[in-house]
Amino acid sequence: MQERTAGTAKDNRGGPHVESSLIETTIPARLDRLGFGRFHVLVVTALGVTWVLDGLEVTLAGAVAGALKESPTLSLTNAEVGLASTAYLAGAVLGALLFGWLTDRQGRKRLFFITLGLYLVATASTSLAWDFSSFALFRFLTGAGIGGEYTAIASCIQEFIPARHRGFTDLVINGSFWIGAALGAAASLFLLDPTVLPPDLGWRAAFFIGAVLGLVILAMRSAVPESPRWLTIHGRPDEAHAILDAIEDEHRRRGHDLPDQELPKFRCRARRSTPLSEVFASLFVSHRKRTLVGLSLMIAQAFFYNAIFFTYALVLTDFYGIAAGQVGWYLLPFAAGNVLGPLVLGRLFDTIGRRVMIATTFALSGVLLALTGALFAAGVLSAAAQTVAWTVIFFFASAAASSAYLTVSETFPLEIRALAIAFFYAVGTAIGGVGAPWLFGVLIDTGSRLSLFGGYLLGASLMAGAALIAFRYGVDAERKPLEAVALPLSTAE
Repeated sequence: MQERTAGTAKDNRGGPHVESSLIETTIPARLDRLGFGRFHVLVVTALGVTWVLDGLEVTLAGAVAGALKESPTLSLTNAEVGLASTAYLAGAVLGALLFGWLTDRQGRKRLFFITLGLYLVATASTSLAWDFSSFALFRFLTGAGIGGEYTAIASCIQEFIPARHRGFTDLVINGSFWIGAALGAAASLFLLDPTVLPPDLGWRAAFFIGAVLGLVILAMRSAVPESPRWLTIHGRPDEAHAILDAIEDEHRRRGHDLPDQELPKFRCRARRSTPLSEVFASLFVSHRKRTLVGLSLMIAQAFFYNAIFFTYALVLTDFYGIAAGQVGWYLLPFAAGNVLGPLVLGRLFDTIGRRVMIATTFALSGVLLALTGALFAAGVLSAAAQTVAWTVIFFFASAAASSAYLTVSETFPLEIRALAIAFFYAVGTAIGGVGAPWLFGVLIDTGSRLSLFGGYLLGASLMAGAALIAFRYGVDAERKPLEAVALPLSTAE
């Protein structure tokens, strides 16, 4: 099999010798022919843990809401609890944009070390907060680290996972957010118990958990290489082939068969970076329908999740009289439903297809939220029944939200993948998420079930609207190489 770069034959391992900016390579095809092996497990574990960390952070923020209000140091109001959550999301928005831009320019690997480092320092600092201002600042910086993590990690994972496994893997990784949520809920039950730790130390210890977990993952990430796809586009195909040679050798040693067949070639012109004008043209001219789909999905799921989950503890304490230290028991089944959704439904996104499954899960989530909201407003649900209803709703909503992240990370060109993820995450979170916790905090403070029901109806409407847009304009990306889903901007015709 021959492979050429600017008219020069490749070596016998597939690594081309570059003499000009024109590159012809089989890197994408070699990545997609791999079976799911030990290397992919490493990538998923070392990088996908970002969603676990985010789930941990979000759950702790919700579970300790009552403790923050009762803390003699902070003594936060419901509105301040909501504002602190908004600060976290605002940091995530700005962090995603900044680090997404840098990820496309500087590489996936460099940035996923930087963003994890920022998260570690910020979440550890949260445990030392002395008033509302310091608490909100550290939550903002923690969010910036997590937002940056999303862009660097999601782009890298997409570029490593074989096409036939991409949908299921991505949904399960996103669903692992709820493993972090379960860890946070379980930790809160222990740490917020006044017989274990004084009230003003329990919530501090809770936030320190993320820093400890992050340190372990930081060591694991040293074994994850740079994305061969990113290296190829940036004129470093020799490095890309060396990385892939090592992956394939390890794959064979573990008994995986790699068929000896002619592989399709990808031709591109190397580039150092992509100007923002080209990013804009790609998002709003060439792929404007995909942009509409991405925005509708991200805004809807961000509002849906942030409005409900960030204030779930307040609903339990204010409307059902649940003690702050017992909130974790109600979060555990809720988290379980969210984990099971992507696990059970994920394969269908690769078989039935993206458009049908995305539209179905978004629509079901909206309908079920409206029905549950009506029962809540009527006052016929107990705390346990409310939790069962949320668990069922978020079984579907978790798969829906995960598919939104999958959509925006696989349907745009490689050169702008990280920045595209950052754009959709930032806009979706800014419009659908940043104000949602504050809005629902205000609605809860009214003490009116009917007012809160109005907020639930707004969330349900957004999910239903997103379902219609996805079904009409969504992309059938299942089992297709990334380069077939979205032609890279550097492609040489």
